[in-house]
Amino acid sequence: MTATILCVEDETDLRADICEELVAVGYEVDEAGNGQEALELLRGKRYDLVLCDITMPKMSGLELLRQVRQEPGLGELPFVFLTALAGRRDIIAGKEAGVDDYLTKPIDFDLMLITIAARLDQVARIKGAATRDNAGHGPGLRAGLLGAGEALNRIAVGVFLIDGERKVLFRNRRAEELLDEADGITLSREDLLRGEKPQQTQALRDIVDIAIARAAAGDRQASGAVALTRSSGRRALFAVACPLGRGPAQPGEPAVGLFVTDPEWRPHATAEAVAQLYGLSPAETRLAQALVRGLRLDEIADEFGLSRNTVSYTLKNLFRKTETDRQADLMSLFIGNPMSLKDG
Repeated sequence: MTATILCVEDETDLRADICEELVAVGYEVDEAGNGQEALELLRGKRYDLVLCDITMPKMSGLELLRQVRQEPGLGELPFVFLTALAGRRDIIAGKEAGVDDYLTKPIDFDLMLITIAARLDQVARIKGAATRDNAGHGPGLRAGLLGAGEALNRIAVGVFLIDGERKVLFRNRRAEELLDEADGITLSREDLLRGEKPQQTQALRDIVDIAIARAAAGDRQASGAVALTRSSGRRALFAVACPLGRGPAQPGEPAVGLFVTDPEWRPHATAEAVAQLYGLSPAETRLAQALVRGLRLDEIADEFGLSRNTVSYTLKNLFRKTETDRQADLMSLFIGNPMSLKDG
């Protein structure tokens, strides 16, 4: 079953980008330009999650959330704010109104997809669908992801969702590939992640434990990273642990997301799009296309109707995913690749 998401954002271009990212990974998406439009949609259709801006005309995100929490049948609907507001007063107001999570602008689309996947899974677990099978992919978890599993499978990073006992509850397709390679990271019979050497296993355990503690305390800050060397001699894997919860995790509930990147990974290039080759989102692909055409960042911002901050943030993601740190290196990488970027 595919999850249906309502995106509420008054900036037309940003809303279009968000919806495109969500549709690209398999979600069904409806959109609204303000809180009043959103409330009418919510009263007429069932949604699995709402992504909502705070500052909007006619009805703000806070006003919409307060209304939703009072509507019959909508009180438990997962609600995530999209906001450039990060002040303490704004966060307190959101929490008092019952918001489930925050994503700050400019939007990191990978983080957005991971947040949605974790939130949908948490909802399913609260409903009692926490049964796991021998492969560590229980039917309850699959039902809870509601299409989020496909979203995570599109990410060019190994994603492991881990509970408060350090056990892996879910891994995406890239994580499965890393485990199959058994080069730098493995999974024990007890569903615990291990490095190739005892000290790396301990380092991995340490950052996961810190993330579990931070999740229990409501702290969303990443707990650290560890390099996992590989017996093959290839460059080390890089693992980062991030708290997912806002309180102590219930049994069978994800508490931590562990994200593992491989600096040498490239998917098979046979007839695959460049976006898949480097794990790029649609927005990142469009930016790369514009750079290849020779546009400056301010020209790109004007052409796509985006803020300069959003363009700069997307460029940073391009640098990270392609392991470059200058526009010249990024351009050389794309221009020199046998699979040239094409519009469309």
